[in-house]
Parts: sequence; structure tokens; C-alpha cells
Amino acid sequence: MKIESLKYWGKSAENAFILRTSAKKQITRTPDRELLPEFLFITSYPPRECGIATYSLDLFKALNTQFRNSFYLRICALETGVSNLRYPEEVKFVVDTQDPRRFQALALQINDDPHIQVVLLQHEFGFFENEGEDLFMAFMDTVKKPVVVVFHTVLPGPDEALKNKVVHIVKAGAAVIVMTFNSAQVLEQDYGIDPDKINVIPHGTHLVPHLDKDLLKEKYGFTNKRILSTFGLLGSGKNIEITLNALPRIISRHPDTLFLIIGKTHPGVVRLEGEKYRQMLEARVHELNLQDHVEFINKYLPLEDLLEYLQLTDIYLFTSKDPNQAVSGTFAYAMSCACPIISTPIPHALEMLTEGEGIIVDFQNFKQISDGVNLLLDDDALRNSLSMNSLQKILPTAWENSAIAHARLLHRIGRQAARVDLARHNLSQNSNGTSLPAAEIPLRYRLPEINLKHVKAMTTDFGMLQFSKINQPDIDSGYTLDDNARAMIAMCMHFELTGNTEDIAAIGTYLSFIAFCQQPAGDFLNYVDFNHQFTRQNGRTNLEDSNGRAIWALGFLISKSPLLPEALIDTAKDILTRTLPGMIAIHSPRAMAFMIKGLYYANLDTLSTERSLLIGMLANRLVQMYQHESEPGWQWFESYLTYANSILPEALLCAWQDTGEPTFRRIGKISFDFLLSHTFHENGIKLISNKSWLKKGGEAQPFGEQPIDVAYTLLAIRRFYEVFQEEAYAEKIDTAFNWFLGNNHLHQIIYNPCTGGCYDGLEEHNVNLNQGAESTLSYLMARLNVEIK
Repeated sequence: MKIESLKYWGKSAENAFILRTSAKKQITRTPDRELLPEFLFITSYPPRECGIATYSLDLFKALNTQFRNSFYLRICALETGVSNLRYPEEVKFVVDTQDPRRFQALALQINDDPHIQVVLLQHEFGFFENEGEDLFMAFMDTVKKPVVVVFHTVLPGPDEALKNKVVHIVKAGAAVIVMTFNSAQVLEQDYGIDPDKINVIPHGTHLVPHLDKDLLKEKYGFTNKRILSTFGLLGSGKNIEITLNALPRIISRHPDTLFLIIGKTHPGVVRLEGEKYRQMLEARVHELNLQDHVEFINKYLPLEDLLEYLQLTDIYLFTSKDPNQAVSGTFAYAMSCACPIISTPIPHALEMLTEGEGIIVDFQNFKQISDGVNLLLDDDALRNSLSMNSLQKILPTAWENSAIAHARLLHRIGRQAARVDLARHNLSQNSNGTSLPAAEIPLRYRLPEINLKHVKAMTTDFGMLQFSKINQPDIDSGYTLDDNARAMIAMCMHFELTGNTEDIAAIGTYLSFIAFCQQPAGDFLNYVDFNHQFTRQNGRTNLEDSNGRAIWALGFLISKSPLLPEALIDTAKDILTRTLPGMIAIHSPRAMAFMIKGLYYANLDTLSTERSLLIGMLANRLVQMYQHESEPGWQWFESYLTYANSILPEALLCAWQDTGEPTFRRIGKISFDFLLSHTFHENGIKLISNKSWLKKGGEAQPFGEQPIDVAYTLLAIRRFYEVFQEEAYAEKIDTAFNWFLGNNHLHQIIYNPCTGGCYDGLEEHNVNLNQGAESTLSYLMARLNVEIK
């Protein structure tokens, strides 16, 4: 490896040693770089093959994907011996743990670097063997920057020596991260660690698309097989032989069973004993005559392939024999792929498999394993229930959510440290050119790429389906006018932004569905089953809002007449014209608001006196509602705030834009600012709960937030900003959109970047896993809205 720089420490040449930097060229500091704090990871790192290295790479990627212009991340890679690995450019330092004097050099360099604000250290005692332990302790004492220590192993019942080491590390650090509540409890009770210093951030997991299991089995040659699997770098601690012992009893009942042992032998095991453990397993397979029922996949799989193997797995087996194994990344990955799990009782399993997510078996009990496997293979409903429960339990641990938790912690600790040290360094400027300490630079979320994958998956030749089960379209849910109207608006927005001609066909599909729903009198039905038949629900539900949304969508399409084919515009105009006579009978406030928007958009193409008169009539009805209900402290149209609230003031602003009537503008702004005062707070947006409306004189109830309300709010804010040019509105656009990206009360993502779908709601303790049409289209409209400059 090329040595980029030499620095001598100590008073004489005898004490000198080298602190190596990455073989890659040092990254040039850009002006923007100078404004941002640096978080330095000390960890093993790829291409080193190690579970913690993989973990750190995943965390590094997630932080950079989730945030922008908030911090810089750099790596100090830990090696055992000089390995001459070629590291990526983010690796700033390389330290050989077999020459532990380098930790002292690293500590001094960290202290001297004004850009490094916080150190995140991935700790495993195996990194610091022999005399390295004491020198590592000295490193912790020497570093003056705050160090956050991630304990990958927390042993209960420590002896005095181990307890003293852990207490020393924690005392020297600014905070501690563990991955389970069990580990936090052990630190508190067995080591006496202050609970305020302990943070629980679960092991991150990858979002997966949840592909069809049968198709994946066909792809890998496992058609008609019941797949059991386990994966990870092999070593005797995996205790895979216990599953081999259980297989004969499983096969006697389910002869189509195949057990996949996925992963190569751990490099550290190979170094000490070669392939002895794998060879023992292979011999055991032959002894039990299991050659047709066991397959070794002896390689380090790319992530995409590994996740596909896990998705095709019917039951995942985790058989570690170490009762103190605090956490397992392999276990977490299996849960993220919706694998029903049978596990030995390590702390991680005991914490995660508590409410019907899996089965716990005793250590070294192959009979319990075989009984558990046979139980699940016999009962498809039970297996599917475990699968769904696993997904719900594991979602908060997605790497995107892990990144949010890490960023919030590092940002908080960095701010505290920088404020103390503000006089010496870390001054920057804000966007207005005024002085802003780096400590006060906010966390900024990065906009995800626009992704239509789930929208396309939910769309058939007839229209957009209503619901999905997780991210798989639910054919039985049928179609609604509501969703196809939203879909048409979203695709018109996307086409205007990108010019992608594939959007035109989709717009045509949604427009044809709207035409299908129109009745002879000009009104619309909403609910259509998969056989293209109108359902009985149309007779039991008020359809005025659905009719209003259809008119909004038609007017929006018509407003894009310079961009879209004439045939689409003419069809939309014909449908809209047939609706006009019935509008006079509409009194639902939201239906009237949607209609005002649709008529306003249609008039942008060709001004129509008839449409303008209808706009004025409907807007005056909203004004009358406002004058009836409003009073000091309650500037609203109704005696409660419910759903889609922002559509009401936005419609009045549209009415003013069309008619010029100043009353519409005045009441629109007053009512909108009143609404914003009840939905925005210092740290973000808090939507009106769909479980309990906010009544006049009452207090807002928490939880039960819907993506559609965020989307409507964003669209309205954009219009009010364009009219009034108030910077407060512009700031709220980003604030509201960040709700999808994790700036909400659970600090979890609502948008799924893996599928392109959006989760159906934010509850008190969890996110609704399903990714239906309404939520996905709401996110897409919001995402396209923030793209507008």
C-alpha cells in the first residue's frame, strides 16, 4: 500500500511510527466541506471481510443517502496486521491493531483536526487483543473530541477486570450505543452505567422489495422445494450441526425440504484452523444421508443475491450456541426478508420474537428444532402470520431509520461539543452570509430519486388498483375513481417535469377509467371491482368528494394542453363539460373545493364564463361557511378540523386567482395561516389525527397521520408562496416533505425508497406497512411538488 504521509510522535526516532492514510488520494476539501462538521468512524471496513465492516459500510451509505449538506463522514479502518487492502476514498486513516501505538498517534491527529467533531467507534474486544487493550484505553483517555462507542458485544455477569474496562471506556466516551434493550439493561444493572448515557439503536436492516417466493425459487432452481436456510460467515459458534441432526425428522414428514447453508468460512477461522468446521459439516451430511437435502453456498454473496435467497426461504434457522451473543446481523436480515424464524434464545431473539414473530428453541435441542419446522411447514396460515409480524417488528430497524437515529445522536453531541469550543474553531456561514456556527447547522434530508416503480406495479390496463399487501398489488381490492384521479394528476406533473413519453399512456389509462365511471347525468361512481363492475359500496357512501377529485384531475389535465396530445385534452373537456350542470347541487365543502381547483385549472387553458360563475358560486358558499363558524381564535369554515383541510383555503385562493374577488384572497390567507398554526411546530409538521378530529375549543389528539394530508398541505403551501412570496411558506415546504423522510414523531421513514411506495399511515407506535395507491400517489405528488424551483 502506498504510504501517503508520515508523522513522527514522541521525543526520539526510536519512538517514531507511521500513521497510514488511505491508498486513495486524500479528498480535497471544498469550500462547502469547510462549513460542515466531520464525523469519523473508527471501525473495520470493506474490503476487509468482517460483520462489523459490513455493518459500518451499510451505516455509512445510509447516512449519506438520507442526509445532505449536514456533515461529512470519514473512516479510520482497523486492520489486524498489514493486509495491503485497497480502501475506498472515504477512508481517511488506516490503523493496524497489532501495532497499538498507532492509537496514540490517531488520538493526537484527531485532536489537531478542527474538522472532526465527533468520533463513532465500533467496539469489539476482539479488535484489541493482548497489550492492545491497555493502549486502546489510553487512546480513549487521550482523545479530546467526543467519542460515541458502539458496543457490539455486552457480556452479562462480568468479572471485575471486564467491568472495569467497560466502565473506563464508557466514562471516557460521550455516549454509548447498544443494539438491544437487553444490552442496555445489562450495562445499567451489571456495569452500573448511567442510563442517560445509553442509546439503543437496533442493528440496521435492508428494505427489500418482497418479491414473489415461487418466482425466486424458480430462478435459483428450487422449484417445489421447502427451503430452510441459515447464513453468515461460518464458524463453530453457528452450531449448524444441530440443524443437520434435526433434518431426518423433518424430511420424514416433508421430503421436499432443502436446507441452504449460505456463506463462506470466516477469514479468522480459516487463518486459525482452515476449513475444518465446514469439512465436519459436510461429513455429517454424508453420515445422515442428507446429500439431497442440504446445499452449501460457499461464497460471500452480493447483497442483492443474499436478500433474494432470504426472500425465497420458508423458514430461517438461527442456532447460535452462545447465550451471550447480544445481537446478530444475520438474524435481523432474515426478519427484514419476512422469514419466519426458529432461533435459540440469544438476547436479540428474546427481544425480537415476543409477539408471534417466531419460535424460540432451547440451545442444542434438535428435537425442538424439528418440531418447530414441522409445525410451520404444516400450517401455511401460521407461517404467514409469523412472516407479517416479523416485518412489522423489524421495519423500525431499516438502515434509513438507523441513519436517522445515528444522525440525531451525533448531531446533538456535536452541537454540545462545538458550542463549548465555538471560540476556537468551527465557524461557518449560513445561506444568508451571516455567521453561523457549525454546531447550529441543521440536519438536512436528501431528496430521494423520483421512482415510479410501485405506481406502475399498481396500474393495470384498466386503471390503478386501490390497495396493496405490503408492496404487492391487491387485485381483490379493485379500483376507485379517487385513486385514478390522483394518479392522473401525478402523472401529468411527472410528464411536465420529465417529458417521459411513457407517462402519456398512463395518463390515457387513468382518463379512460374516469370516463368509465361517469354516469349519464354527468356525475361519477367511485368503486369498481376487478371484474370492472360497480360495487354496492357506491350506494352506501357519499360520493361528492370523489366527484370533486375527478373534476380537479380533469381540469389539471386540461391545463397541460400545450404539452399533451389533443385527443386527451378533448376527452377531458368533454367529460368535464358534462359535469357542470350538476355542480350547483354540491354542498360538501371539500367537494366544492376540489371542483373550484378543477375549474380554475381548466380556465388556464381557455377562459370560460360559465366555469368562472361556478367558481364564484362555490367559493361564496365556502365564504358563508367561514363567516358562520369563524370567531376570535377559530378562523375556519367548520367547527372542527378534519381531513384534507388545506384544500379549503387553497380553493379560495384559486377562486381569487380566477375571479379577482378580494374576499376570497383575504379569507383564504387567514384560514390557511390558522390551519398552519395547528399543524406546524418548532420541529416539524404534526397532522390532524384521523382518529379524533380537532374540535373548536378542544385540543388536537396525537397520532393517526396520513400521507394524503401532507401532500395536500404541500400543494397548498406552494400556491400560497407563489401568491404571497412569504419566506415562511417556502420553509414549510421542506419541513412538511421531511415528514415522509423521517422528521415525524417516530423518526421513521414513511416513503419506501426500495419499492417506490409509501406506507399507508403513521400510528402511535408503528408505521402501517401496506403501500396502497392513495399513500403512494400522495407521496409522488408531494415529491414532484418539492422538485419545482
